[in-house]
Amino acid sequence: MWQIFGLVIGRDLRLALRHWDQVIQPLIFFVIITTLFPLAISPALDELRRIAPGVLWVAAMLSSLLALESLFRPDVEDGTMEQWVLSGQPLSVLLLAKTTAHWLVSGLPLVFMAPILGTALGMPQSVWPVLAATLALGTGSLSMLGAIGAALTVGVRRGNVLLALLVLPLEMPVLIFGARAVDLAMHGDAVAGPLNLLGALLLFFISLGPFAMAAAMRISVES
Repeated sequence: MWQIFGLVIGRDLRLALRHWDQVIQPLIFFVIITTLFPLAISPALDELRRIAPGVLWVAAMLSSLLALESLFRPDVEDGTMEQWVLSGQPLSVLLLAKTTAHWLVSGLPLVFMAPILGTALGMPQSVWPVLAATLALGTGSLSMLGAIGAALTVGVRRGNVLLALLVLPLEMPVLIFGARAVDLAMHGDAVAGPLNLLGALLLFFISLGPFAMAAAMRISVES
């Protein structure tokens, strides 16, 4: 099972390198959103520092939606997903591997880029570890939720709008806890509570998400 998991991740990473323009789109979108706020609100660092946690988290959440439409659709269109369904291999493991590869190419770059953009918004360097930790946990949850939504809408033509409507309300707790943890760190308060909640949400989605993805994918492929 672990060998299959690793093979799927390696395959998806190689495919992502061949289409690097699609991989870099969420990162560019993340940078653009965060740099627009100083232009629209105020260049004063005091004001930007106050809204920095919410700005970074909203930008990360919206950026994670960009690559979801193409998460499963190419494999469905070329018949790969149908072969996976009929292969007898655990479909939940295969889809979890694809979701992990999706996080590596779309979520992990945001974790490394966020501290740099946070500095531009007046965020002190002491908050960098908390910001990176919250985004690492949070983007993992966003990828799992997005994968479930992508599996549900993969059979719908132009389903990106429907996907956003399904996923965004479910992502609100991740956004709230992530932004709250960064805000507490900026004020020097304890961040263990929101971080523990983010970790619990990620474990919950990892434990149940693959089975929900597999069930939704079977329905989409068979229909």
